[in-house]
Amino acid sequence: MIPPSVEALNVVVHRTQVPVWMPWPLPVGWLFTGVTYAGDDRSGGRATAVACSGPGPLGGMGELILVAEELGVGLGARYAGIDGPDPGAYMNVEKPPQAKVLAAGRPTPLWHVYRTPDDRAVFAGEALGMWLWAVMWPEQAGLLMYDELVLTDLRDAGAELDLVPCGALSPRLLKP
Repeated sequence: MIPPSVEALNVVVHRTQVPVWMPWPLPVGWLFTGVTYAGDDRSGGRATAVACSGPGPLGGMGELILVAEELGVGLGARYAGIDGPDPGAYMNVEKPPQAKVLAAGRPTPLWHVYRTPDDRAVFAGEALGMWLWAVMWPEQAGLLMYDELVLTDLRDAGAELDLVPCGALSPRLLKP
């Protein structure tokens, strides 16, 4: 676990082999609240999780964790509160996606992930050949996904990384 700071983001960005997704620009009033990754120093990060928080669409505070991971890692499933490493059995991709984001400049469909705990909204899809998970608390914060968020892979952010506003560490990153 790495406390939220521009330096922490830089560490993860340079150690990982997978995207480090963040809404950019952040929604109005939102802050970066933490980052973590799964992997080792030899092979690099195989999964990343970036936390942000701010005003929820219906009032109160909202929290968002974006996870990028290789198939079979399971970090996103832990935050989503489901069994198994991947969301496939919990999504109906035969139906149209319930949300879309712009990830690394590409329209990216996300499907609602079913059978998750009632306190959160979970969406998942694929971006840059990896799973992309969006987990939001409380469940009503999931309305944020209908605003067509623009996600930036912070590995490509360059000097903009220095402009990320930081808040307090999200406790949700500590115990998915």
